[in-house]
Amino acid sequence: MASRNGVVFEDFFPAMVEKLGAEGFMKELCNGFRLLVDGDKGVITFESLKKNSALLGLQDMSDEEAMCMLREGDLDGDGALNEMEFCTLMFRLSPELMNSSMKLLVEAIVNF
Repeated sequence: MASRNGVVFEDFFPAMVEKLGAEGFMKELCNGFRLLVDGDKGVITFESLKKNSALLGLQDMSDEEAMCMLREGDLDGDGALNEMEFCTLMFRLSPELMNSSMKLLVEAIVNF
């Protein structure tokens, strides 16, 4: 799958949801956020994304790709990603998850 900036990645999220369930998948997304977050600021910044991206196998991410990711996910315009923006971006990058997001939402609410 390609994003607007041309980066191609294989969408493993649907398989993860199937294996982990909605709640488990959301926990994994939160874990991904925590790996990339700037510990002092509590958000994903350009610097923290570049510094920590290798932990997720993205060590070859260019500066331009990192900036595109931040711009695409930054809903409040502060130049960084909070946890909600990060999770929203991850869902948006997975067309199959977007198509089945209502089912996931219902499952998460039922299990809450």
